[in-house]
Amino acid sequence: FQWSSPPEAIERFKSQEIWFPPPQFYEFCRLCNFSSLEELKKFSSTRALEGCERWMPMMLSAPDGFIQLLPGDELYPEDPDYTGEKKIIMSTDKKVEDLMKEGGVFHRIVIKNVNDLAVYVNIQAKYKHINPLMIKCDNSDYNSRL
Repeated sequence: FQWSSPPEAIERFKSQEIWFPPPQFYEFCRLCNFSSLEELKKFSSTRALEGCERWMPMMLSAPDGFIQLLPGDELYPEDPDYTGEKKIIMSTDKKVEDLMKEGGVFHRIVIKNVNDLAVYVNIQAKYKHINPLMIKCDNSDYNSRL
């Protein structure tokens, strides 16, 4: 075990010293908004009264990677498969880069490979949550549309 701050953990992830799955990468990016545990504690106690939203990431497969779509993203399905019973498989012939350039409303994690993730969010978070910082592990630049 090793204690790391969220920015340190992300740097270790980028350098492939450690690995964590996309949902944890997303949460580390969210934790980067806070400079101390006291600041996080204050935020979480005031925000806790606001409620929460059920999320189920939906995976979109592309020829050169995946996009994990989250609620609010323009490609997120209207009726997501929360249980996995429908066995919905979302795929496209478009490349990730093209989907990012064509898109405008993002709440997604772009996955090129296990250590190459990027978080893109330009929607307002619900229930007074805080959006993650948009951190990416690759050199792609989709910021022209953000």
